[in-house]
Amino acid sequence: MNPSRFAALAALCLFSQPAVFGQAPVKPNIIVVFVDDLGYADIGPFGATRQKTPHIDRMAKEGMKLTSFYAAPVCSVSRAQLLTGCYGARISVPGVYFPGSKNGLNPAEFTIAERLKEHGYATLCVGKWHVGDQPDFLPTRQGFDHYLGLPYSNDMQRKPLGQTENVVPLVRDEKVEELLKDADQSRLVERYTEEALGFIRAHQAQPFLLYFPHTAVHTPIAPGAAFSGKSANGRFGDWVEEVDWSTGRILDTLRELKMESRTLVIFTSDNGPWLVKKSDAGSALPLRGGKGSTWEGGVRVPTLAWWPGRIAPGTQSDAVMGTIDLLPTAVALAGGELPATPVVDGRDISPVLLGKTAKSPRETHYYFRGYELEAVRQGPWKLAITPQAQSMGLPIAPDALSKQAHLYHLDNDIAETTDVAAQNPEIVEHLLGVARETQAEIGGANPKARRPAGVVEQPTTLYPAEPALRKGRSQ
Repeated sequence: MNPSRFAALAALCLFSQPAVFGQAPVKPNIIVVFVDDLGYADIGPFGATRQKTPHIDRMAKEGMKLTSFYAAPVCSVSRAQLLTGCYGARISVPGVYFPGSKNGLNPAEFTIAERLKEHGYATLCVGKWHVGDQPDFLPTRQGFDHYLGLPYSNDMQRKPLGQTENVVPLVRDEKVEELLKDADQSRLVERYTEEALGFIRAHQAQPFLLYFPHTAVHTPIAPGAAFSGKSANGRFGDWVEEVDWSTGRILDTLRELKMESRTLVIFTSDNGPWLVKKSDAGSALPLRGGKGSTWEGGVRVPTLAWWPGRIAPGTQSDAVMGTIDLLPTAVALAGGELPATPVVDGRDISPVLLGKTAKSPRETHYYFRGYELEAVRQGPWKLAITPQAQSMGLPIAPDALSKQAHLYHLDNDIAETTDVAAQNPEIVEHLLGVARETQAEIGGANPKARRPAGVVEQPTTLYPAEPALRKGRSQ
C-alpha cells in the first residue's frame, strides 16, 4: 500500500474511535460560565428547591460536581484570579474597582485568553468584566478578540452629563454601544447568550475560549420578561432560572453541532450570596457567611464540570480546587506548559476532572480578604487566623471576635460552628507557620513578591458622566 495512503487511513481510524473517559482530545474548546453572587445552594445540584434549574441539573448528571471549589470574597478579585491563575494579593487586585478608577488588572499580566491564543484559540468575553474600565484594561487589551458586556457591576450607575436617569454602559470591544437604564437590564442575559451562541457557531472549526461572566444575579435583579414571576423564589429565583435557560442554550448548541466531546464547560460563581440584600440574595447553606467574607459561604461556590466522553457522568469531587486553577488547566489541555515565571498560584486540575486522581494538586488553599490572609486550608482543616466578618455589610459574629486562631474540621463541620483549636495544637501551629510564609510573600503591607497593579494616570469614565456617590456601592 502507498505509504501516504496508509498514513491517511491510519489517521482516519484514529479520529473515528469513540471517546474514552480521561483521554483528552487535542486543544479542546473551553467555556467558563461565571455567575455573579450565586450562592452555594442556589442551583439544584447543590440543594436549591425554590428555583428550578433543569439544564444545570442535567449538566451535573452528565458531568462532575465540585464541592470544594473556591473563588474570592468579592468580584474584581475573583475575576482577576480566574483570568491570571493568581491570588489577588499577588497581582495587586485587593478589592473592587469603580468606574473611572486609575487602577486595573495590569496589562503585563498574562491572562487565560493570552495563554490560549498562543495555542491558536479564538477568544471572546461576554458579560461583566470588572477588572478595570480604562481602555488599557479592557478585555480586548487582555487577550480577547472581542467583548460585549458591562465593564463593571450593574449597580455602578452614573447619570450622563445633563441627564436625570442613571445608566450603565454596554460596551462592544472598546466602544460604548448603548447606555442602559434599569429597565434595559432585563434583556442582558438574552443579549449575552445570543452573542455567545453566535461565537460558538462561527468557530466550529477552531478551538476557542468563551469566557461568559454573567451580570446576573447581582443586584439590581432584572430577570427577562419571559422569566419574571415564574419561580417560587421571587425575582431572584426568576433570574437564576434565566441563567439556567442560558446555560441550557449553550449546552444544547454544543450537542446540536456535535461539539460536546471536544468542549470543557465549567459552571461556577464569583463569590457567595450578598446576604444583606435579603430576598434579592441567594443562599450559601449549609455554609456559613456570604459575599465579602472568608467564611466558607463567602468563597466556596457551586461548581460543575461538563465534558461528555471525557468527564465521567454523575461524578463528584471534594478535592480543593478553585478559579486560580482554570488557567493552568486550560493551558495543559491545550498541550502547553506554563513558564516558571511569572509565578502562577493555580495548578492543573485536569487529572481530577478526568478521573485520573482524587487528590488536589494544591496542598494548601489561602483565603485572602484584600491583602490580609484571614484563613488557610489543608485537607479538612481550616485555620482562621483573624476575625472574619459574616458578610459584606454584616458584623463579626460573637464567636469569632477573639483574635486567637480558630480551627475547623470541614469534613465534620462544614458550617464552621465548632472551634477545635484547643484539641489540636500541633495542627494549629503547623498551619500558622504555613500562613506566615505566604503572608510574608504576597500579603500585608511589605510583601516580598507582589506584582504591581495596572495604573492609568489620567483616568476617565467611558462616557461623560456626573460624579457619583459611592456609599453602598461595593461589589
